[in-house]
Amino acid sequence: MQLEKLFQMQKALDTHIEEKHQLQNEDLFDRKVLALLVEIGELANETRCFKFWSVKPSSAKEVILEEFVDGVHFILSLGIECGFEQKPVVLEARDSPLNATEQFLSVYEWITIFQKSRSLEDYRRIVESYFQLASLLGFKNEEIEQAYFDKNEVNYQRQQNNY
Repeated sequence: MQLEKLFQMQKALDTHIEEKHQLQNEDLFDRKVLALLVEIGELANETRCFKFWSVKPSSAKEVILEEFVDGVHFILSLGIECGFEQKPVVLEARDSPLNATEQFLSVYEWITIFQKSRSLEDYRRIVESYFQLASLLGFKNEEIEQAYFDKNEVNYQRQQNNY
């Protein structure tokens, strides 16, 4: 995973959005945390992993991947907000002993911890936990990167169209 490249792309997008909406002097940290939590909820909803009461299948893999990448955008943005884009964040390929529902809850927990601490170690745990979720969902790093590149382009187009 080329996290350095993704950080660069996210920083450019964040700068573009902040300038366009005159947010350069705003503290956006809590809004980005909430946006990330919402995006992860949308991802969980598409996977339907927690919907024990329903027989409807999960959404198509492409839909789930796009929702996953929305979370990546905000995770990167939070890292930038805290100045972590220059710090090494290494993704170790580890399988999660948890099922998808438990892994979602773990991601939520680490985000809540990080919101209070804003520490690099807790940020790394978010990244690790989120990418363990990717593995549980069957996504490879190459797929995630390409989906990120594609969604980044869409996000610029949305800004040009006053989304």
